[in-house]
Amino acid sequence: MKKTYDVPRSTPVLLAVPLLTGIYWLVASEGVIGSLLAFIPGLLLVGGAMMAWSTPGAPRAYSLIGLGALIGLLLGVPWLLLSGTEGLWALLGTAASALINARQSVQMIAKTEGAAPPLESLKMDVKVALDEAVLGYFLVGAKMPSGVQAVEACEQARVLDAALAERGIHDHPERLHAVPPAPEPDSVDSTLENRWGVRYEAVQFPSAFRADDSLPGGAVWNHLDANRHVPLRVVRHSEPGRPWLLCVHGYRMGTPWLDFSLFGPGRLVNDFGVNVVMPVLPLHGPRRVGMRSGDFYLDGDPLDLFHAQCQALSDLRQSVAWIRGQDPQARIGVYGVSLGGYNAALLSNYEKDLDFVLSAIPVADFAETLWRVIPPAHQGYFANQGLDEACYSRLLSPVSPLSQPTRVAADRRFVLAAAADRVVPPGQAMQLAAHWGVEPIWYQGSHLSIRREPQTLATLEQAVVAAGWRLPLR
Repeated sequence: MKKTYDVPRSTPVLLAVPLLTGIYWLVASEGVIGSLLAFIPGLLLVGGAMMAWSTPGAPRAYSLIGLGALIGLLLGVPWLLLSGTEGLWALLGTAASALINARQSVQMIAKTEGAAPPLESLKMDVKVALDEAVLGYFLVGAKMPSGVQAVEACEQARVLDAALAERGIHDHPERLHAVPPAPEPDSVDSTLENRWGVRYEAVQFPSAFRADDSLPGGAVWNHLDANRHVPLRVVRHSEPGRPWLLCVHGYRMGTPWLDFSLFGPGRLVNDFGVNVVMPVLPLHGPRRVGMRSGDFYLDGDPLDLFHAQCQALSDLRQSVAWIRGQDPQARIGVYGVSLGGYNAALLSNYEKDLDFVLSAIPVADFAETLWRVIPPAHQGYFANQGLDEACYSRLLSPVSPLSQPTRVAADRRFVLAAAADRVVPPGQAMQLAAHWGVEPIWYQGSHLSIRREPQTLATLEQAVVAAGWRLPLR
C-alpha cells in the first residue's frame, strides 16, 4: 500500500515552541548539576525540532521531541521546586512542546485508504505524546551495528539471503520451521509465585529450538544460554476444562509487572472464565542477553531478528503443545499485542486447531516498519552494501505472517488497530487485515493507550463469542 504524508503548513511556526524550549533548557540552567540535567531534554528538543524543520514528516524527529518533552517534564518538577519562576517557564514550554508535537504527529500519520481518521482532541494529544516518547526511547536506545559490526552484518545478511534462496525457503518458508515436540513431563519445572497481586504458576521447560548452524548467525544464537528455556506464567481458573487463552506480550516486555498490567490475567480468568498462559518471547524478561529486556531483537541486525522470530514461533508452538499436554481437548485462543500481535499472527499460520486469533496493534512487515526509523547514515551504508529495504524484506519473509495463509477460520480472525498509533503505523494492521481478508477493528487511541481502551476487551469478547466459548463462563 502506498503511503503519503500530509504535511501541515503550520509546521515551521509550531516547531518554534520545542526549539525555543530546548534552547531555554540549555541556557537557563545554573551550576554543573543543573547543566547536566538540562542537557538531555534540551538537546533532544532542539535536535528533534531542527530535524523536523529540515525534513517534514521524518518519524525520528517527532519521536526525539516526544522523548525530550517527557524527560523535560520529569526533570522540570524538581527545577520548579528549587528555582520557582525559571522552572515554571521550563515546565510550561515543555508541556506545550509535548502537546504541539503530538498534534503535529497525528497530522503526520501515513494516510492509507480505509484507515480510520484519528480524532484531533486534547485527550488524543496526550495519548500520542506518550507514544512519541516511547518510540523515541526505542530509537535512542537501539544498538545499531557500526564499524566492523556493520560490515559483518551486511556481509552475513547477503550470505543468509543466498542460502535461503538456494534452499527454496523464500518460496516455501514452512521448510524452515520444524514442528517442535511437546516438552517431556519430567523436564517441566513449576512453582507457585505471587507478584503484583497475581498468584500464578511459573512454568519452565527446555526450548526445542536450535538454529541451523550452517546459516549465518546460527551457531552464535545457539550459545545464548538465556534462551535455552521457555518461561510461561500461568493463571488457571478454579474449574477444570476451561478454554485456554495464550497471551503474547510486546517489545521490551516479558516481565511480570508489565505483562500483568497489559493483559490483566486475574480479570480474564474471572470475567472470561479462561485459563491464561503468558509465554516470554526470546531475548525478553528472564531470557534477556543485554541490559534491558528485548535488547538485540529489533536493533538493526536482521540476523538477530531472523533467528529470534524462528525461535519465537517454535517456542509458541511448544507452548501450545504444553497446553494440550495439560488438557488434550483444550480449546485455545491466541491474543497478541504489538510484537505479540505479529507472533500471534505468525503462529496462526502453522497451528491448525486454534479457536481464534486476535492480533492487536500488530507489526505485519518488519522490513517496512524498521526501515522508516533507521538513521539515515545507516540506511545509506546498508543500501550501498546491498542490505536495502528489499533485501530486509526477503530475509524476513520466511518469518513473516504475510508469507503464508492463516489456518484459523475467517470468522475467527481479528485485527485491532489504533487510529493514532505512532509506534506501529496503522497501515501495518491494515496489511495484516487485508492478508486475512477481514476488516480491522479501530479504536480512537494510540499504541500505548490500548490498556485503557474499552474496545480492547470488547474485541476480545467478540473473539471469544465467535469461538463458541459462551460468555459469561463464570
